[in-house]
Amino acid sequence: MSVRARTLIGALFAVSAVAAYAQDYQLTYPQTAKGTIVEDHFGEKVADPYRWLENDVRTDPKVAEWVQQQNAVTQAYLATLPGRDWFSARIRSLMDYERFGLPQKAGKNYFYTRNSGLQNQSQLFVRKGLDGAPRLLIDPNAWAKDGATALAGWVPSHNGKLLAYLIQDGGSDWRTIKLLDVSSGKILTDEIKWAKFTNIAWIGNEGFLYSRFPEVKPGQEFQSLNKNQAVYFHRIGTPQSEDQLIYSTPEDPDLGHSAEVTHDNRWVVITTAKGTDNRYAVHVIPLAGQKLPQVVPPSGNVSIFAGTGGRDPRSKRSWIAHTLISGLEHDWRLIEGVGDTLYFATNKDAPRLKVVKVDLSEAANRPKPCKDSAPGTCNTNPALFHDVVPERAETLERAQIVGSRLILGYLKDATSVAEVVSLDGKPVRRIQLNAIGTASGFTGQPGDPETFYAFSTFNQPGAIYRFDSETGKSSIFAQPKLTFNPDDFQIEQRFYASKDGTKVPMFIVRKKGLAAEGKPAPTLLYGYGGFDISLTPGFSAVRMAWLEAGGVFVMANLRGGGEYGKAWHDAGRLHNKQNVFDDFIAAGEYLIAEGITPKGGLAVQGGSNGGLLVGAVVNQRPDLFAAANAAVGVMDMLRFDQFTAGRYWVDDYGYPSKEADWRMLRTYSPYHNIRTGVSYPAVMVSTADTDDRVVPGHSFKYTAALQAADPHGKPHLIRIETRAGHGAGKPTDKVVAENSDILAFLARWTGLSVPSN
Repeated sequence: MSVRARTLIGALFAVSAVAAYAQDYQLTYPQTAKGTIVEDHFGEKVADPYRWLENDVRTDPKVAEWVQQQNAVTQAYLATLPGRDWFSARIRSLMDYERFGLPQKAGKNYFYTRNSGLQNQSQLFVRKGLDGAPRLLIDPNAWAKDGATALAGWVPSHNGKLLAYLIQDGGSDWRTIKLLDVSSGKILTDEIKWAKFTNIAWIGNEGFLYSRFPEVKPGQEFQSLNKNQAVYFHRIGTPQSEDQLIYSTPEDPDLGHSAEVTHDNRWVVITTAKGTDNRYAVHVIPLAGQKLPQVVPPSGNVSIFAGTGGRDPRSKRSWIAHTLISGLEHDWRLIEGVGDTLYFATNKDAPRLKVVKVDLSEAANRPKPCKDSAPGTCNTNPALFHDVVPERAETLERAQIVGSRLILGYLKDATSVAEVVSLDGKPVRRIQLNAIGTASGFTGQPGDPETFYAFSTFNQPGAIYRFDSETGKSSIFAQPKLTFNPDDFQIEQRFYASKDGTKVPMFIVRKKGLAAEGKPAPTLLYGYGGFDISLTPGFSAVRMAWLEAGGVFVMANLRGGGEYGKAWHDAGRLHNKQNVFDDFIAAGEYLIAEGITPKGGLAVQGGSNGGLLVGAVVNQRPDLFAAANAAVGVMDMLRFDQFTAGRYWVDDYGYPSKEADWRMLRTYSPYHNIRTGVSYPAVMVSTADTDDRVVPGHSFKYTAALQAADPHGKPHLIRIETRAGHGAGKPTDKVVAENSDILAFLARWTGLSVPSN
């Protein structure tokens, strides 16, 4: 019997099984074959019966068959849920408004994205002058019939005449870089492959720097480890084969590198990292005749990269990288350069970050600071860096030089505040935001006071403002027209005690009438808690649909995030990871104790590291939650470092190859802590077949284990999207379909009564 025939029979069987058991929810899952793999880890035998599900769905027919059978069961069950069509229609309606991306100015041109409402992908427009007529430049909706090929980024040349843009296909992290002539709209012949996790940094208008990995063997594009990232220079009009290698570290293939160029084209700044942690080394390459002979001693820290001599034969430019900061010890984020002075945000001696500056000409003329140091151990004299804006009680999230001012964005209890200071750090003015929400943008450059920023919150999509850093005046560039009244909803911030007494903030969003009545209602609790990433208020049509249906949405700012700087992050990673799960469990207990949600009415949701979070807390407290959605989660904590970008995550999770780390990972790994005989909540796992960030094998294995452990309990289903990755670039149609399925499932098992159409 063919694979297709077996799949069709399995699908028909699944549909009939769902029809038979829809009322009492006892589903019959497809049979998942068990392997016999048992491995010894530090004296402990660990079985991995579903390892075959790690294989790529595109190349393994058995995995493809399993995916089709699981999707058939899931879709047949979802078809029985009355709220599915309502959520689909309401999410689509809430997304149907004109929305704009932040404008970027280059030369006399302004570039920005626009979506008319329900387009699968936003289009890129250009205006000549701020008030010029908009002209369509790129329409990615024409790139693929299913809308799953996206415009993943774009950077204009300094004069605004050329545009480099990145193409993402099927949700993959791989990018193709192409070039376009802005005036004519003509696509140039230049094409860059194998770019991933890359900036585009223009050097004048002649070419740009980018980061790429070596070409991957056919069939391994979505699973092989990402190593040996290097920075290259591409000259306009030449093939990729002629691109110059600018910076690489073949002696340490785990290092990754990204390049930036100061606005005046005086300096290339290369930032090096080993994982996801914000610990960087920084090298500088002088351009336009700058010389920097003594930033560091000739002890091995000054290197020439890009082959023999490191010279560009056309411009006769030498690519000589000088070590400015070594050691991979602290966070160093380039803000901008003004002449020979570079500005950085750093957490060195400032856990919540501060702004510092360094004068490279001064550095070049100083005595060699580490005369007798061994190669690779010498750091720059700390006195070279001077504080501009000291650390504050709030966490510094972003900084940018615009005109002759620094614009600083801070987080205060996970909500945005912003202010303007002079280049020597003296206060100028606060930027009035007037609400609990998130401000983003403020990009610009020295000498031009114009910038743009967006502000959004839970009940308000992002409006875009033009801001003059000299006058402090804001004006509306684009404001969405809404199909609901934001004043109908209440946003509240509370602080609750975690297991160890730590106070953790959460945002509670619900209808004002529901809050006034004080009655508990089905609640969706969302969290992340990792990688120094902060959760802040923002608009989501999906969440708004849940709120309009009468539910409550709660977002908890768990430890492991970046809301309160380095200490908050450190308190929720490595051997402190259990604090994150304790924080999330305590949030659920608080919501029930305070009467926000009834017992049996609480759903939890998280994606990626948040999917791990959901899997862990469902294992640890299955009695607390009625339903759960674990999206694109890291579910096998003993093998996460074996695939694609997984090796980077050791900064937050630890090394499975080290016994102490392994034993900690073993205590909470979702796949390995599922127990037979436990009554688990209803669980919807969601992933995608082309996710090459967190490979779908994580979700496949977890789902198979959960179904086997609790085959007659509440539904434990998996929804596997096709031609979609980790989330970025997902077309509108897929967003609507996926989230209406998930919300209908969560509504069913929390008791949320969805309005009829």
